[in-house]
Amino acid sequence: MSAFEIEHLASCITAHAWNADRSRVALCPNNNEVHIYAKQGTSWVVEHVLAEHDQLVTSIDWAPKTNRILTSSQDRNAYVWTFKDGQWKPVLVLLRINRAATHVKWSPQENKFAVATGAKLVCICFFEEEHDWWASNHIKKHKSTVLKVDWHPNNLLLATSSSDYKVRVFDAYIKKADGRNVTRPYGEVAFGEPVFEFDQCASWVHALKWSPSGSTLAYSSHDGVFAVANFSTNPPTIEKLRVRNLPLRDLLYITENSIAGVGYDCAPLLITNQNGWKYSGEMDKASEGGAAAGSETSARKLFQNKVDLGESKSTDKKLPTVHQNCITSIVPFKSVGGVVSDFSTSGLDGNIVVWHVKALEAKNKFKVI
Repeated sequence: MSAFEIEHLASCITAHAWNADRSRVALCPNNNEVHIYAKQGTSWVVEHVLAEHDQLVTSIDWAPKTNRILTSSQDRNAYVWTFKDGQWKPVLVLLRINRAATHVKWSPQENKFAVATGAKLVCICFFEEEHDWWASNHIKKHKSTVLKVDWHPNNLLLATSSSDYKVRVFDAYIKKADGRNVTRPYGEVAFGEPVFEFDQCASWVHALKWSPSGSTLAYSSHDGVFAVANFSTNPPTIEKLRVRNLPLRDLLYITENSIAGVGYDCAPLLITNQNGWKYSGEMDKASEGGAAAGSETSARKLFQNKVDLGESKSTDKKLPTVHQNCITSIVPFKSVGGVVSDFSTSGLDGNIVVWHVKALEAKNKFKVI
């Protein structure tokens, strides 16, 4: 069995998301549109084009239970798309922002969602039945652009990462969405006030992700710092390490003790908890889709040759990795009980790659814990 399956669906992909049964994928081909592909035989074909946005689509999230697609864009808008009468119908979300929307995420119960923005705030959005629209409340405690958001499995806590070098955890309880009989994990915290704030990074915090159980929160920044906050204690304890590779753009818990990270090195890497979090190596080593053994061994070396040797020729060099450019996102493709057996990545090379964890372990001699 091959360790991966690759599909070239666009010249460049900025975001992608799967439906519940993985028969369709929504992606942005680096413009203002979202293309929905469906599997027909052995090929993927465009089934729908969502073109309501005016500028680049920055993020896509597809709710598995309600089958609603959530999109955000640099046009400062977000839409909730519902499939009805054979077409995807958009509903505009009242974000009330004056900068780009950078990232979106449905809550686990899909009764609300979060929108990160360049306006130094996060919109917590919920549906108002009386007005038949999606309204929003603002969390304003950030000092710069919010880059990523992620919900805790309890549907209440929200983690945010920002270009002000900080990670924050908020209680995002909304009475209209969550109801009254809800046990708040840290008591009656005022909406918009951070429960915890972490400042271990010295650069933009690109990526963050809660573990399946919600007991840990991993995040990574542009200066190569990778950190994990352990919430089994109050306040949480932080474990930090320096990643030897180029910065990470996104993270995914494969298990409670194994994290896959993707970014500018064009290959997924593995970080595992072995009596402490440690770098375990790249998950895509000299892969079948890569270049011959004599060519450059990484994106870093390719860039360094241009700097040191003054190369200016336009001839392309094929990297020894499956992805040929920065990987922008990683999402689970197949998982049971919080254990991911297959995951997918998309990148600026226009490829969507589905990786098989067991085959990767056998091929590259590493162990997911």
